[in-house]
Amino acid sequence: MQLDCRVASSTHPLTPVTGRLPLRISQLLVGLFLYGIGMALIMRGEIGAAPWDVLTQGIVKHTGLSFGLITVLISAVVLLIWIPLRQRPGIGTVLNALLVGPSADIGLALIPAGLDLWARVLLFVAGLLVLAVATGLYIGAHFGPGPRDGLMTGLNARTGWAIWTVRTGLELSVVTLGWILGGNVGLGTAAFAVLIGPLCQWTIPFFAVKPRAADAAAPALDPAAG
Repeated sequence: MQLDCRVASSTHPLTPVTGRLPLRISQLLVGLFLYGIGMALIMRGEIGAAPWDVLTQGIVKHTGLSFGLITVLISAVVLLIWIPLRQRPGIGTVLNALLVGPSADIGLALIPAGLDLWARVLLFVAGLLVLAVATGLYIGAHFGPGPRDGLMTGLNARTGWAIWTVRTGLELSVVTLGWILGGNVGLGTAAFAVLIGPLCQWTIPFFAVKPRAADAAAPALDPAAG
């Protein structure tokens, strides 16, 4: 089972990081912006989208709303499902839901559609790499997982089903529904599933914000002292 970028964050728990707040906030915002750009690059590749984006495409075709707005609305619905699952969002979770969609709309407005096949393949590859880097940046900032991560881990906790079972079931469901609605399923969809996990496996620890040496060396406060 390959982890996609969103799922990979569930394997990287929120490590307490003291200090470096400006760096972490900057990294979070840059990562979320790049995440939307990566999505747009993959979409303009037109050789198959990621499972959740296939669903977004299908809904776009039936509503006429922008890809970014539908992305935000799906994230909001997923966050509502967090409530019975007793998942707690972080600031990164909320910003993920609000910022990735508009960023994707910016990318789609700037990147032309209908290019030659070789150019579209390059766009897809670039999008995959940008998405992996973006994931490492925003997850490495330690401000909470994305909405879809919490849905998966919440279902895992409530049902006792294995992570891979929950993840596979969710993504098969959304890609099937998206395909029925007219979303773009293709070789890129399969390539995304196979490649994004290993890429995120490298980028997440690479961009993870580490505690400052002084913070790491500081002794824990003893509440009984004094």
